[in-house]
Amino acid sequence: MNRKELDIKLIALDMDGTLLNEHHEVTDENRQAIKETEKKGIKVVLSTGRSLKTARDYVLSLELSSYLVTVNGGEIWGPDGELIEVNPVDTEHIQWMYELSRKHRTGFWATSSEDVWRNDMPEDLFSQKWLKFGFHIEEDEIRESVLKELKDKGLFEISNSSLKNIEVNALGINKAKGLQKVSELLGISMENVMAVGDSLNDIAMITEAGLGIAMGNAQEIVKEAADDITASNRESGVAQSIRKWVL
Repeated sequence: MNRKELDIKLIALDMDGTLLNEHHEVTDENRQAIKETEKKGIKVVLSTGRSLKTARDYVLSLELSSYLVTVNGGEIWGPDGELIEVNPVDTEHIQWMYELSRKHRTGFWATSSEDVWRNDMPEDLFSQKWLKFGFHIEEDEIRESVLKELKDKGLFEISNSSLKNIEVNALGINKAKGLQKVSELLGISMENVMAVGDSLNDIAMITEAGLGIAMGNAQEIVKEAADDITASNRESGVAQSIRKWVL
């Protein structure tokens, strides 16, 4: 694949482990490359497992003009901050996963449209609209057991954002689905998208985009799925991939 064959009109960036370095900061190199990209009329969209609450400040500081995909596609936000689409997880399913985490004594977090709950849940689960449930599990054996029970249910979209966690969305909801919606709204196809990420929750968008890039620090399975591998998030790999393929 070379640059001449590509017509990139949208760049989708994962945040943690991709756009952000190990201190959760956007490097000057990444910031500059994004600014130059937007100047060329190419949209930059953050596509993240984070909720709007924990992603919004980055969007504002980068002065991004476009859409935002949060909670692995659980929500899609418009250029003016309007909510375009919500893909919730059934509250009964959240209850079941909460019980599963208690059974295996795992760390967990749960994202609702209002808040992110960590190792604690509201008294009335039905008072919230839920978007995602996450398990943090240090022990490989326990993680495998939990993963198996989740898969056996056949009701969930299962991924991760690090090797120690499991992220669960409603079945069929992922970052690629979110980007397809954004592409439709922009009047472009997924062929015109370059997607960059490092974890399992990035695989769908990396394989479905016209150009999929894995970070140097990405999980092996993500590197295998990608068209190209860039430098790590510590070395502004995002800027390097943008300069190589787009600028």
